[in-house]
Amino acid sequence: MRYDGVMNSPIPVFVNRSGGAASKLGDALEAKLSEAFAAAGLVARVRAIEGRDIAEAVGKAAGHGLVAVGGGDGTIGCAAGALVDAGSEAALAILPLGTRNHLAGELGIPSDLAQVARLIAAGHTRRIDLGRVNGRAFVNNASIGFYPDMVESRDAARARRGLPKWLANLPAAWVVLGRARHHRLRLRLEGDDKMVRTPMLFVGNNRYELTLGRVGRRAALDDGKLSVYAVERGTPLRLAALAARAMIGRADPERDFAALADVAAFEVEAHARSIRVAIDGEVVRLKSPLRFEVQAKALKVIGPPQDDVKTTG
Repeated sequence: MRYDGVMNSPIPVFVNRSGGAASKLGDALEAKLSEAFAAAGLVARVRAIEGRDIAEAVGKAAGHGLVAVGGGDGTIGCAAGALVDAGSEAALAILPLGTRNHLAGELGIPSDLAQVARLIAAGHTRRIDLGRVNGRAFVNNASIGFYPDMVESRDAARARRGLPKWLANLPAAWVVLGRARHHRLRLRLEGDDKMVRTPMLFVGNNRYELTLGRVGRRAALDDGKLSVYAVERGTPLRLAALAARAMIGRADPERDFAALADVAAFEVEAHARSIRVAIDGEVVRLKSPLRFEVQAKALKVIGPPQDDVKTTG
């Protein structure tokens, strides 16, 4: 499908100024984006804002036929939720300006801004699913357990010592080694209750592949299912090693995961009244029980035709 809006009207472009790639561009960010869009025959109205302001900005721009957002997966998930919540039919154009940009990679969106602008000008769209947990949107996954702990520890190390994200993973893994614990969770899956004791529960927006070398990839983005996995129990040393592998996308599915279900919706009840959840890499605290659901094909995104998409593991 092609986007049929008016491409010569100004396109609202919102960028999380703190995103990994965006922050490296610094003061040149807005000019570089405007130039890339202009070279593709587009007019961009670029605003670099804080990540916490993305949802409000996108919501206000939801009446436009096309909204472009730059940042990592957490930023993109936030923007996607704002568009869908507004009841908008606007297409979301993703500018991969975060650290890893998993969704952009799976959609076949290039990292080069000039190429992205040409892709937007081409106007091809597709619909993909959007995950939700207690109403909060996610485009990739959400998890409970040591991964949220790792993210918080890593971010604290970065703030204290000014470490790059990859290096901050090391002290974060050490913290997890010292306090790794198992969570007792009650899962309500299609009418059945299942008790799970696990150091991490992982919920994917669509099914994640569990073949070695393909972990972190999905065969489809529009199957209308959530995939639910639990990490197998293990010693603190083993869990710390798994945590370190997970942070760099090197988890071993044969040893580390047990698939539980593929469902459209389910609930998770924890013993605590609230629990930390990592949503597309951003940690929030949510009240228990957690209600997970998928909104099938709720989000329209700009991307190359699906036959042209080639991803690597």
